[in-house]
Amino acid sequence: MAKRETTAGRSRKLDRRGFLKRTLAAPAAAVGFPTIVPSSALGADGMTPPSDRITMASIGVGRMGTGDLGGFIRFQDARVLAICDVQQVRQEETKAFVDRTYGDNACVVYKDFRELMERKDIDAMVLATGERWTPIIGAEAARRGIHMYYEKPLALTAQDAKAIRAAVRQSGVTFQFGTQQRSSQYFRFACELVRNGKIGQLQKVAIGSSGGDPPLPPEMPKNPPLGFDWDMWLGPAPWVPYSDLRVSLYWLRIADYGLGNLAGGWGIHDIDIAQWVNNSDHTMPVSVEGTGTLYSDIRDTIRTYDIEHTYANSVKIHFMNLAAAKQRYPQFPREAANSLVLIGTEGWIWVSRQGVQTNPASLMQTVFGPNDQRVILSNDHRRNFLDAVRSGQPNISPIEVAARDEMICQMGDIAVRLKKKLEWDPVKEEFIGDAQANRRLSRPKRGPWRIEVPEKPV
Repeated sequence: MAKRETTAGRSRKLDRRGFLKRTLAAPAAAVGFPTIVPSSALGADGMTPPSDRITMASIGVGRMGTGDLGGFIRFQDARVLAICDVQQVRQEETKAFVDRTYGDNACVVYKDFRELMERKDIDAMVLATGERWTPIIGAEAARRGIHMYYEKPLALTAQDAKAIRAAVRQSGVTFQFGTQQRSSQYFRFACELVRNGKIGQLQKVAIGSSGGDPPLPPEMPKNPPLGFDWDMWLGPAPWVPYSDLRVSLYWLRIADYGLGNLAGGWGIHDIDIAQWVNNSDHTMPVSVEGTGTLYSDIRDTIRTYDIEHTYANSVKIHFMNLAAAKQRYPQFPREAANSLVLIGTEGWIWVSRQGVQTNPASLMQTVFGPNDQRVILSNDHRRNFLDAVRSGQPNISPIEVAARDEMICQMGDIAVRLKKKLEWDPVKEEFIGDAQANRRLSRPKRGPWRIEVPEKPV
């Protein structure tokens, strides 16, 4: 199907197609008279025949995983065959949704992703388990030649980000990072305005992102609900008692599971756009410094922050929680949600998921010509992924983008926690002359879970 398939992927596809042909033919041969086969199974009436559909599985069907699944299931050229989650209630609810959508009972449920991975008929996976888990599962998917739509953030550490990147590079599978703002017309328009010099030379990207929310009540440990595999939910993270608060949306801001506001709590979306606007997907900042405060309840990630990244071309990313950004930059509208201000020598642009504002206002009427710089056109992040799987053409949020986005978030977290300016080598992807900071680029995992970083880049 896809031009970029590995040997494992090709053999998987051939096995699946062969199986399909055999199962369609077997009933007729067995009983000696023609079998009625639905026209959709043969590709009639404009339907994609099953042998040409991208077969999919979804691992992690919580808030984001369910949203992604709902997005993919509406595409007629894809078919969801299986789901995996450690919570029985989610398994049952999601299977019911998938079966109801397709009008059958074919969706298979798994609790352990390793069992799902044994299947030979899966072309692509949605991974939405949280960054403590996704590099481990993603590396295994890559080894098996399975394409992946991979929810952000990329990894729990910079070391794990490099490991999943190496695995994807080695396998050649299509990898789409879930930073879907690149598939928004607003962010694309703002990016192309900047890249074509419409605000002069870019000087700074000011980010107003999540953070600063109020304290939580005390955590109340208890036994996990029936059908909830708590040990598997924790996976490589340290063991702690279960609590309802810990598995609510607040897990995003617990350091055992992520970087909180700087990454999965929203920030990686905006860092990703800053990279895109600056045309720096191939590199990273050369220094970082910042201040911040930490949560003091069950959450222990950074609560408020004021971080500055500097690039070799002198462009700066000023990365702040939204309240701080509105105090520092009048370009942020009073009612603005998480958003960015792109500041150049001849104007500025405010952009969010809600829209775009420009100064001068005339920039809103810009029509790009054939000689202008353009970015990959994507109006639907999931559709862009499926198209790349089929064609082997570049997709809009590949692994190289994801790895650098993640490491920039990691840089900011480390600088705030160590309370000092740090220099970064974008080639070696490590801090310069600071062993203390570099130790924070990795952390141990609870056994038996491991993902190894290759000794040499691939």
